[in-house]
Amino acid sequence: MSARHVVRRASAAQFLPPGDLAPDAVGLSRWRAVGYEDGASHTDFGISRLEPHGLVPTHVHSFEESFHITEGEVVLVTPEATVRLVAGDYGVIPIGTPHSWHAGDEPAVWADVLSPPPRPAHGSDTYRVPDIAPGTPTTVDPRDPRTRSFGNITADHMNPGRQSQELLAVSASMRTALLVYSGITLKMMVDSDLGAVLHTMFMVQYEPDGVAGPHDHPLEEAYLITDGEVDATFDGEQYRLQPGDIAWAGVGCVHSFRATGAPVRWVETQSPQMPPRHAYRFARDWEYLQTALTDNAAGGNP
Repeated sequence: MSARHVVRRASAAQFLPPGDLAPDAVGLSRWRAVGYEDGASHTDFGISRLEPHGLVPTHVHSFEESFHITEGEVVLVTPEATVRLVAGDYGVIPIGTPHSWHAGDEPAVWADVLSPPPRPAHGSDTYRVPDIAPGTPTTVDPRDPRTRSFGNITADHMNPGRQSQELLAVSASMRTALLVYSGITLKMMVDSDLGAVLHTMFMVQYEPDGVAGPHDHPLEEAYLITDGEVDATFDGEQYRLQPGDIAWAGVGCVHSFRATGAPVRWVETQSPQMPPRHAYRFARDWEYLQTALTDNAAGGNP
């Protein structure tokens, strides 16, 4: 395909059985908003829904998986822990890690990213393995090493005024850092510190005057709007994204965001992980160079 971006509206979401992506699953459906068929090389992003008492038996993937619970609660069983996850919790499942999902009396919904994307011609790269018996479920505790692959995020975590040590769940460090710039607040969720190696997941919040000018990356990004609205452009095409909408920008897609006069928040992923330098190519910086070169030429400077 020639387009380097995708925009999927929540109103058009299609939740379908995941097939080979979840062998022998009961009560699971998934809206795959972007993936291999869309031209993505590093990202499969969607929303999964597990009905009451649904089950995804133990399996492993040849791709890395991370998730963010948006509704309800679900129990995730891995060799490391049996964890009861609720809305706001997130985590990473490394490649080849056996895991299973178990719903209770209520449905559970979560956003997930699979990197690299499953390849339909290879059976979705997922394999059923012997079941792991669930243990006594524990909750996500950022101070407990048994749940070191998981975390939790709330609206307060995005508030620069609520970052004092006594309000933090753990000792202040880069793990608790909040990045604030240009009316934008960013809080890392899944990254290498949590155990991911192929992608990241984080929360972004724009204040009413928040803006990110046109830029592109040497990586793919996906966005799930959770609160508010934002005006976005992808390769010159304009969109207003609303809660539940999902967008994806491929490598080289020039994109920008501007708040609509009210706060907006979304979950964002990057695949692969950001390089140590030159992760952003802002158009305004290179336009500045062009202006400087033109001014120098006009003034007779070499």
